[in-house]
Amino acid sequence: MMLRGILPALSALLPTAGWACDLALVLAVDVSGSVDSWEYRLQRDGMAAALRDPAVSEALVAARAEVMVLQWTGSGRQKVTVPWRTIDSFEGLDAFADEVAADPRIWRNFSTAIGEALEKSIAQFENVPHCKRRVIDVSGDGTSNEGVEPSRLRAALRAESITVNAIVIESAEEDLTGYFWENVIYGDGAFVVTASDFKEYPKRIRQKLRRETTKQTAELRR
Repeated sequence: MMLRGILPALSALLPTAGWACDLALVLAVDVSGSVDSWEYRLQRDGMAAALRDPAVSEALVAARAEVMVLQWTGSGRQKVTVPWRTIDSFEGLDAFADEVAADPRIWRNFSTAIGEALEKSIAQFENVPHCKRRVIDVSGDGTSNEGVEPSRLRAALRAESITVNAIVIESAEEDLTGYFWENVIYGDGAFVVTASDFKEYPKRIRQKLRRETTKQTAELRR
């Protein structure tokens, strides 16, 4: 694979910035009641495939990234299902993608508490203080209807230098993308990627992870 051929040069550059890890990434997956079993599998399998995308895997390994999965739904129901994994080799990346592909759904019939998903995600970064960038990648197919409003987490996100990006599945609610732009995402360069339905999710999560992970690699090449 041609991209993997440049990895040694990129890895040699990363320590000069004084960080053992360039990126800590929380993958926060919506498992609320509006997501059926087939739709959850599309999210899970699409995410695993996106992690194996050549550009994404190259960037994660070069960054010596720390990545984890958090499932979330209604108030009080947010759980780390795949804890922090260090992605410092392609073997490590493949093992993590396997864990994502096998990650069983833990809730099925509850509401949508996006703010609490962000709170739980924020707390996870205390375990990876050696990472330069902190990003929460949150998926969702509905507006927050329970718990703290996501917009109220902005002070906490700012204090911890965390960026929130989102992938929105526009399957039911009108202008959900606009809601996420206004209320959920946060930080310099924060963005929303929209899938028109769950079938489009695998394509869009691949695009999203490419955008999130390859920016720093591109800067190293200049």
